[in-house]
Amino acid sequence: MKPTPEVPRKVGVDGLEAKWVPVWEHDGVYRFDRTRGEVYSIDTPPLTASGSLHIGHVFSYTHTDVLARYQRMRGRSVFYPVGWDDNGLPTERRVQNHFGVRCEPAVAYDPAFTPPDKPGKNAIPVSRRNFVKLCRALSEEDEKVFEDVWRRIGLSVDWTLAYQTIDPATTQISQRAFLRNLARGEAYQSEAPTLWDVTFRTAVAQAELEDRERPGAYHDLVFTAGDGAEVLISTTRPELLPACVALVAHPDDERYHHLFGQTVRTPVFGAEVPVHAHHLADPDKGTGIAMVCTFGDTTDVTWWRALRLETRPVLGRDGRFRPEAPHGVSAEAYAPLAGKTVHTGRQILVEALRETGALRGEPRPITHPVKFYEKGDKPLEIVTSRQWYLRNGGRDEDLRARLLGRGAELNWVPPHMQVRYRSWVEGLTSDWLISRQRFFGVPIPVWYPLDEHGEPDHGSVLVPDDASLPVDPSTDVPPGHTEAQRDSPGGFTAEPDVMDTWATSSLTPQIAGRWSLDDDLFRRVFPYSLRPQAHEIIRTWLFSTAVRAELEEGVLPWRDAVISGWVLDPDRKKMSKSVGNVVTPADLLERHGSDAVRYWAASARPGVDTAVDEGQMKVGRRLATKLLNVSRFVLGLGLPAPDAVATEALDRSLLALLGRVIEDATTAFEALDQARALQATETFFWTFCDDYVELVKGRAYGDLGEAAAESARVALTTALSALVRMLAPVVAFAAEEVWSWWQEGSVHRAPWPAAPGGDGDPGLLPLAGSVIAAVRRAKSDAKVSMRSAVESLAVTAPARLLAEFGEVAADVRLAGAVTTVTTHEGEGDLAVEVTIGA
Repeated sequence: MKPTPEVPRKVGVDGLEAKWVPVWEHDGVYRFDRTRGEVYSIDTPPLTASGSLHIGHVFSYTHTDVLARYQRMRGRSVFYPVGWDDNGLPTERRVQNHFGVRCEPAVAYDPAFTPPDKPGKNAIPVSRRNFVKLCRALSEEDEKVFEDVWRRIGLSVDWTLAYQTIDPATTQISQRAFLRNLARGEAYQSEAPTLWDVTFRTAVAQAELEDRERPGAYHDLVFTAGDGAEVLISTTRPELLPACVALVAHPDDERYHHLFGQTVRTPVFGAEVPVHAHHLADPDKGTGIAMVCTFGDTTDVTWWRALRLETRPVLGRDGRFRPEAPHGVSAEAYAPLAGKTVHTGRQILVEALRETGALRGEPRPITHPVKFYEKGDKPLEIVTSRQWYLRNGGRDEDLRARLLGRGAELNWVPPHMQVRYRSWVEGLTSDWLISRQRFFGVPIPVWYPLDEHGEPDHGSVLVPDDASLPVDPSTDVPPGHTEAQRDSPGGFTAEPDVMDTWATSSLTPQIAGRWSLDDDLFRRVFPYSLRPQAHEIIRTWLFSTAVRAELEEGVLPWRDAVISGWVLDPDRKKMSKSVGNVVTPADLLERHGSDAVRYWAASARPGVDTAVDEGQMKVGRRLATKLLNVSRFVLGLGLPAPDAVATEALDRSLLALLGRVIEDATTAFEALDQARALQATETFFWTFCDDYVELVKGRAYGDLGEAAAESARVALTTALSALVRMLAPVVAFAAEEVWSWWQEGSVHRAPWPAAPGGDGDPGLLPLAGSVIAAVRRAKSDAKVSMRSAVESLAVTAPARLLAEFGEVAADVRLAGAVTTVTTHEGEGDLAVEVTIGA
């Protein structure tokens, strides 16, 4: 503590960010010290910086920051890194649009390539290496802009721990983890039906799907049975008729018992297809018998596997019909479809069905859910391709059970969010597809030998030495080979795919903790204390991280998971870039200040969707401003003697209430509920300002003698010290400003307050507050100044209350400028009668 407070003449919240952000960085206030006390580690979400930051990011990250600041004040060494999720499709799309380029792996690398100042209409083809360099450069620029906002909002992350999800260390860790998965048989490749985005030409995992309502139509098609009878099929995808490999009906559907085990002929194409019974067929959908195609949807894949059907693929990776008809299908009938889009192919085929009389009636319009890649613009198709998978319990009941157990072991805040995790794990139908046919990502670190004809043997994987990681198979060579053998018969070829962005982000505990690179650090931070995140990525980020930890370490990667809600626009609609209702933080920070925006965010309970509320931000600004002003008043009175104690009843009552509030706020913070902690602290703060300070102001100035004034100064400074620290996690800038006036060091390194103790009666301050409030109301009703004299104050109450009032009557008389105070014993509630002087 400073000998004498250094209180400025004028105070205000404006400009505090510019003052304190560089000080915090220079002094290393938020630096992690692995040797200092108990470690509290936070697995923070790496932020996608390819685009504009919106207020939802500030909202959820502020929740985490408030908890981090509290833990730091509890004496724990807080491991609070920041990460940038800069690989994957969002970055690639931004680079394509920003520079006007497109990646063509066949193009040679140009070390002197410079993108045009202004993108032209036609994208310039560049090599993969040039494209990746542009991705890195633009990501770094975006991240600097985001970092400025993060610093301004006051996030107490340790910037020396910053990482990227595609930097060399991350790539090394991701590749090492993958190779260990491969060695244990947890990673494998398979040629199988795969959900495919035709725009981005990449496979898509189950966790990245979303259903969107789209218009469609039922088409009734006539198949022909062996005896010439008609079999009517209703389908929304008539264009997949050449891919039809079977018809399926429910085993109990008597309408089709006579067809089970028989074959029917497809219209237009004349292919023979079997009829099977399967329990997934819905007797009430359409005509009750379904067309199985390879592949129209995931149910087709299920039937194809279960019934061991043949494959007749017709759609290629570009979303167009393949040039050649599949086996068993009339080439002449198929020819008009070759090379056509799905939309055009449907038109051609419907017309052909109509001409042959195989279309019964006209299409019946419907609206139905269609699966999309969450970042895509066209419906997904299912194509057969070779992909890499990681076991996640989708096909392994033992692993599924273990992962469900981990979900039950995790402390969920709020608790009901566990249901989302359990539902996702129980509903898994496949392993985790982790390969992507993209460019800016962590390369899958394998090669394949080529036979004498130059054909790859995908069953014989060539892997790098561990010491050589990280590697890029497209430029590095496998052990025992030379560059001259690349893509030559008898040599090798590189795996062209990269890992899905979630396959690297699922390793954030390992990446931030530098697993396999700094074993001492990793042992100290892992398992982590906290995983904060949004609820919509429980199925992706939270679950996938649990999978990686289970496979590698056999433990849950964190103790607690705090799930934040969505930020809604002022009309309480979910923010969406496509809708155009996203609110960016810059203007809000400029107009209201960082503490005000932090206050709005911190006021939201975990898991609760919250609207952008500038009214709430104004309340936060008022709180920060009041903290500065009341601190200026209290410290302007001077500090009490070091050994002074509170002797007056009202002062001891304040300290007793303070003890309760400290306990309540501490309990809330330990339960990871920053909103409840703030509510308790803020309520007491306004009681302190509006009631206690006004009640003791005259006494603190010495109007009742020096001993009484010293008692008031003890209570005032004790409460102020505690309140500044309790509000510091939320109004971080105002609290630091106040603390600097009279204390050494940063408030954010100060110890969390303990209850002051003592034998005060916590009921006295509320009682005195009720009486002085009645005095204020009377003056307000009389339209006189609050300094006006009160001729008399009569208090009527039961004897017990009157005795208690007697202990604070002197403060009430002085604060209300009351000439005469009388008390009267009565029944019922407290009654106050005020007579204003002439």
